[in-house]
Amino acid sequence: MEGREIRQPEAQPPDISVIIPMYNERENASDTIRRVAAAIEQSGRTYEIIPVNDGSSDDTLSILNTIADSNTRVRVVSYGRNGGRGKALRYGLRSARGRYIATIDADLSYDPGYIVEMAGVLDEEHDIDMVLASPYMKGGRTEGVPRDRLFISRLGNRILQLAIPGELHTLTCIVRCYRNEVIKSLDLESDGKEIHLEILSKAMAMGYRVKEIPAVLTSRKKGSSKFAFRATALSHIVFTVFERPSLLFGFLGLILTLIGFGFGIYIIALYSVEALNPNRPLITLMILFILGGMQILSFGFLASQINYLRRDVLLSRKAISRILEHRPEQNESPPSEGSSLSEKKSA
Repeated sequence: MEGREIRQPEAQPPDISVIIPMYNERENASDTIRRVAAAIEQSGRTYEIIPVNDGSSDDTLSILNTIADSNTRVRVVSYGRNGGRGKALRYGLRSARGRYIATIDADLSYDPGYIVEMAGVLDEEHDIDMVLASPYMKGGRTEGVPRDRLFISRLGNRILQLAIPGELHTLTCIVRCYRNEVIKSLDLESDGKEIHLEILSKAMAMGYRVKEIPAVLTSRKKGSSKFAFRATALSHIVFTVFERPSLLFGFLGLILTLIGFGFGIYIIALYSVEALNPNRPLITLMILFILGGMQILSFGFLASQINYLRRDVLLSRKAISRILEHRPEQNESPPSEGSSLSEKKSA
């Protein structure tokens, strides 16, 4: 078993489960959990905090274990090898039992009060299934974030907006709150930061409704940033092409086809002035560009159809998960006297 939970579940599921991925966060772990707990306690809600030790090489795990020993609302999930934010979130989400499931960064670059605010939106708006915190929408802002990183983040979100339908401004932020049934109906696979995009893509394809709230993004105060530009940029480009294959194939196919027609116009112009040289491969090039462009356009069309089929499969999965959720338990025998309920340590 690779992962480990070291807390027993409460009899009654909490209102909010808060997932906090942590990798080498010894400087932030204690203060982060304290501030998250204080923010939720002020609202009067019940909660659990699930810090996920993502194979830290410092003493993050021992700090988390110490906190969990003194606070029954803290349940630690841990595994030995660093796997990335996506893996940490998948482990945490799998362990969450709350009616709402929130995720937040360990460095608290977003105020933990947004957890309560997002949960309030889900309370008031029953047609909304997940809430995102956005520094890039009207009313949101950034404070002290390095300009180069801010530029990359804004540009990346602009590109990703081409792939995700709707008027969303921040698609990569970890600060979110979901209804439990949304997360439980998703089959997540990503290990890196692209998990935020995977969740959003699959949830929206399944018909779940999303809302953004304005938020303030601040710079990290302690510890070192885990941001990797090359890996993040590559994952975002791949995701955009996967979600909207017509963008890439359509653009390339259209360019090649137009070049081919350009050759055709040039050939006609040369023919009209009797300057066409039959030894030049202009006609061959024209045919190759036009046929190549049309072939790539057809690839884009087929890829789009596959993507539509994927969405239909996800909608079917959502319907099945709802049927199973409301199905009465069969062959369930009552526990015998003296037996105790224990939680299996997760892998």
